[in-house]
Amino acid sequence: MPVVPVSAADAIARLDHFDAIVDARSPAEHALDHLPGALNWPSLDDEQRRIVGTCYKQVSAFEARKLGAAMVARNIAAHVEREVMDKPKDWEPLLYCWRGGQRSGALALVLGQIGFRVHLLEGGYKAWRRQVVQDLETLPARHAWRVLCGRTGSGKSRLLQALKAQGAQVLDLEALAEHRGSVLGLLPGRPQPSQKQFETRIWQTLRGFDPARVVYVESESRKIGQLQVPPALIECIRAAHCLQVDLPLPERIALLMEDYDFFVRDVDALCRQLDHLAALRGRSTVDGWKQAAREGRMAEMVEALLVQHYDPNYEASTQRNFVRYAQGRRLAPASSSREAFMALARELIGGGDPP
Repeated sequence: MPVVPVSAADAIARLDHFDAIVDARSPAEHALDHLPGALNWPSLDDEQRRIVGTCYKQVSAFEARKLGAAMVARNIAAHVEREVMDKPKDWEPLLYCWRGGQRSGALALVLGQIGFRVHLLEGGYKAWRRQVVQDLETLPARHAWRVLCGRTGSGKSRLLQALKAQGAQVLDLEALAEHRGSVLGLLPGRPQPSQKQFETRIWQTLRGFDPARVVYVESESRKIGQLQVPPALIECIRAAHCLQVDLPLPERIALLMEDYDFFVRDVDALCRQLDHLAALRGRSTVDGWKQAAREGRMAEMVEALLVQHYDPNYEASTQRNFVRYAQGRRLAPASSSREAFMALARELIGGGDPP
């Protein structure tokens, strides 16, 4: 059966209609970024790519192609035996590699000869990535945004999660970035995705939103950990209606100690992160925070960190970056409990969330 070429725009429009999306690139390329839901059936693995590349440079292109062809043939045979034997005749996958060329083409040829209707992404991942970048310039402006503002520990993320649980449209940038957005925001054992993968996650989330309904998001800076929020998105967020989440200091402390309990358990990791603030707040101040943490005075340390580092200049910086902040509706959760934020989310949604 002939292989069917598909443009990037057509593939995006029909992304949910393919029975499988198969990435024929190496595992390292796939890990960096890939089409949503793509399976990785590498025509060459990372070590094989290195070997073929070395042969190409040191011997000749012809010898490298022979070597690569033998490896690709064995890998495709393994993919067929492992992944394809249970597929029905009407199974229709979308295949791609870097530019839609040799690696995905070889796999598509074999699957097509078996009798499957195979779709091949024209231009490969590179063309698809170009379309994603273009979409991220226009998608944010299609939506009406509500920005949750509030001091550190006020429960913005907790309210965002509660809103999502209640069926609201939520763009949780910190969850997509796998980082909580501050010097203490790196999640233990969870490295951040690549910049490209972060943008893919944002793009995929925005595609699923109904433009007729509002989208809730936190007031983020341009960077979340090591990742940059796409410029068009940050501009839309900063121009949007704001909701001011206001929680008393003792409740903020309780919330942070619950949400960052891993630092309570691993004081050494906490102290290493606090060291990053020495240049900004002074070595003696940071050493005081570290001493309080090591002596088990964790609530005292959190309060000092909030009052001495996070809270100063908060109002000025937020008003500078979020033009509608001063006019934002004030939200006062009954407590820092998740139940209180669920109740607040129900109130927001039930009341129509007037700007």
